[in-house]
Amino acid sequence: MSIVRLKGKCPRRDTVERRGTLNRAIITSTAFVAALAALLTCVFAWQLVRSSTESEQRRTLSRQAKVLAGYPLLSVPLLNQEQRLAGYNGIRMAFVPAAGHASGPSAAAVASDTAEALRSGRGVSKTGELHGEQVLLEGAPTDTGGGIVLTQPLTTVEDAADRTRRALLLPAAIGLVGATVAGSLLARRITRPIGRAASSARRLARGERGVTPEPGRHREIAELAEALTALDSDLRRSEKQQHDFLMSVSHELRTPLTAILGYAEALTEDVIAPDDTASVGAIMLSEGRRLEHFVQDLLDLARLEADDFRLDAQPIDLDDLFAQAARTWAVRCTEKDVRFRYDGPGRPMTVRTDGFRVRQVIDGLAENALRVTPSGRQLVFVLRHMPAGAEFQIRDGGPGLTPEDVAVAFERGVLHDRYRDRRPVGSGLGLAIVHRLVLRLTGRIDITGTSPEGGACFTISLPSEPVTPGHSAG
Repeated sequence: MSIVRLKGKCPRRDTVERRGTLNRAIITSTAFVAALAALLTCVFAWQLVRSSTESEQRRTLSRQAKVLAGYPLLSVPLLNQEQRLAGYNGIRMAFVPAAGHASGPSAAAVASDTAEALRSGRGVSKTGELHGEQVLLEGAPTDTGGGIVLTQPLTTVEDAADRTRRALLLPAAIGLVGATVAGSLLARRITRPIGRAASSARRLARGERGVTPEPGRHREIAELAEALTALDSDLRRSEKQQHDFLMSVSHELRTPLTAILGYAEALTEDVIAPDDTASVGAIMLSEGRRLEHFVQDLLDLARLEADDFRLDAQPIDLDDLFAQAARTWAVRCTEKDVRFRYDGPGRPMTVRTDGFRVRQVIDGLAENALRVTPSGRQLVFVLRHMPAGAEFQIRDGGPGLTPEDVAVAFERGVLHDRYRDRRPVGSGLGLAIVHRLVLRLTGRIDITGTSPEGGACFTISLPSEPVTPGHSAG
């Protein structure tokens, strides 16, 4: 069945050929990523250059202001001397006395709060306005209670930043071209082993088995080859299991159908004595119910494997749920001369789960256990509170399970085929259904081949609340 789905999902060859090549996609992607990286780098660098240039200008202006503040009487000659040597850079000065108004070319930029800060001995670093122009403003206090203020137009910062920005354009262009060339070389290197892996996958899709892809030199390609090899192995195992399962289903359906059809034919041909009609009808009814039970198991398994399976999660008292189940199974055990015991907390144990599905798990395991438990032996239900939720066990006094049995217990039909001629068996689907139900309840199920009663022990752990309330656990 999975092979049919695999082939059905394979695109037509002509459709594949119309698509773009991976080689071209890698080159395009590499160039795009390089361009995007260059663009983002330029955007961030554009802003970073602006802020770092301004910071550097402020540090320089602040150092100059501190030097001039040390010699307030000589500050004007010192500043003029520096500008004559280094060139005029737009820096202007203002002197803030201990009392009175600021004086100097940049006095108009000195606000009252700036003057107060300097008079109180604090330095000033801010952006101000001088004759309608935005300026950097740095002030340093003097020992005499005033301060020196230096201003510089923000345009000088922009000019310096622009020079640095222009220097970034050439490296960005070189990086883009280099990335495109590197992407082309990388694409050729990557696509060869991927093409070989794709060829192997197509062979698997056509039904060929025993495909061994070339591992390649890189870890990811080797992992891809290992995955295809594992897929080949899984497909072979799945096909064998499907074949065995279909054969088992055919056998299970054929047996009751043969009995029903045989007796129906006998009734039609009037070869059944009138006195035997009731017993024949009872046999046909029993075989029909057996067939109905088997079909219902198949439907349950199909629903559990469907993606839209949902849970009705709500607060459930597990002790009460088990007590109800115990009353039912105590009667059934008595009919089979099997001793029954329920070991529960005897007090409410509330978890958020789907009570109907939990009861379905209990009944499925109990039915399986009762079927193999001989007369006089024991069937036990155990319920315990756990820190993260609840745990319950279904233990029986049957023949138990070997380690080999435990490894395949939840695979549909495997134990059924293994013990069909040696012990009572059901449809072969019960444990598979239970396993999927527990997973849907976001729980865990473990098997111990030998229990204190001598048989198998199934332990189920349920969380206090499903991982995804109201939905399947997957």
